[in-house]
Amino acid sequence: MFEAIARIPAEELARRHAALRKHLEAVAPKAGGILVFSRLNIYYLTGTSGQGVLWLPLLGEPVLMLRKGVSRARLEAGVRHIVPFKSYSELPGLCADAGSPMTPVLAAVMAGLTWQLGTLLAAKLSAHTLVSGDHAMALAKMVKSEFELEIMRRCGDKHHRSLYDILPGRIRPGMTEREVAHHAWAVFFEHGHMGILRMQAHDEECFLGHVSAGDSGNYPSSFNGPLGLRGEHPAVVLMGNAKTVWQPGQPLMLDIGFQIEGYHTDKTQAYFAGPVSAIPDAIRRAHDFCIEVQDWVCDKAKPGVTPAELYAGSLDMAKRRGFAEGFMGLDDNQVPFVGHGIGLTIDEFPAIARGFDLPLEPGMTLAVEPKQGVRGVAMVGVENTFEITATGARCITGDSYEMVGVE
Repeated sequence: MFEAIARIPAEELARRHAALRKHLEAVAPKAGGILVFSRLNIYYLTGTSGQGVLWLPLLGEPVLMLRKGVSRARLEAGVRHIVPFKSYSELPGLCADAGSPMTPVLAAVMAGLTWQLGTLLAAKLSAHTLVSGDHAMALAKMVKSEFELEIMRRCGDKHHRSLYDILPGRIRPGMTEREVAHHAWAVFFEHGHMGILRMQAHDEECFLGHVSAGDSGNYPSSFNGPLGLRGEHPAVVLMGNAKTVWQPGQPLMLDIGFQIEGYHTDKTQAYFAGPVSAIPDAIRRAHDFCIEVQDWVCDKAKPGVTPAELYAGSLDMAKRRGFAEGFMGLDDNQVPFVGHGIGLTIDEFPAIARGFDLPLEPGMTLAVEPKQGVRGVAMVGVENTFEITATGARCITGDSYEMVGVE
């Protein structure tokens, strides 16, 4: 009676399985397969957002075991073995019945489980040794296929047109941050945003993103990013504050993500309440410096270069140009990175940061976000999403980075 809304092609799923198996052999060489728990990673490997666990053996077919949603999974998933379960103790028997028995050593994507469920899993599978497979999963998702890149390019195009071409005509000085946020949501939904942003980091949340007028951009933040914000409330430190008005002569920063078909792009657009000719020199110089850093990273981000090298070069530019104070945040808001991987979550591997020494590869996607805090005034800067190609980085969220004047 029903048909799947969409399906991931079989060859795409096969590529993902092969990539995860290859990285698993390097990361956890004793493991005979990997257990995957989070809905998002299950979707990545099967095509359905199931509540349960996927067993992907090094040899043999995957087995998808679900607490809920078996009928939907049978419509959407590109795997043959889909069965219900109630207790983790059932997993070995279900896998054996499917012809893909569990091995003595099992890798698990441990970030997909709470401590409580992880402890329960270990108890129920006490005959097996569990090792971490998280890094293998991160490496597999790090390099995108043409199937994934095509979605992200469409996402980036919608993202840029929404923030750069359309939103400036819907907002004006005198609006509150909250009003601006609501207009941004309206434009995003009109252009296909699917209504959810996902974070990979444990207990991190994102709803639309950050809307910061003037010195809100330097307001103390608990979010792991350089742009501060007051947010809705101490319980909802996202979007924009209903009592903070975007005043004439102030910058306005929108650091908000777009998502279609599960894939994200990240972008920060800066606006100025007034004509561009009235932008104060301190704000203009800081913003132009951030564009310069982004251009430098884009120029250097070629296959074989490491994210750590890009980060070190960015810090060196900030020191040489007199922008060390406030680069990537003021005071406690300062963060030790200048960008991050992006895909099915906003914050994928790798970070553009110290210690990330795995060379860039074609097909990787990075959000590059140089920001500069101007004390007592605002946070300014840019963020755009880039695709690493064989010849370098290509921006997929537009090619205009200047601060947009709104009168």
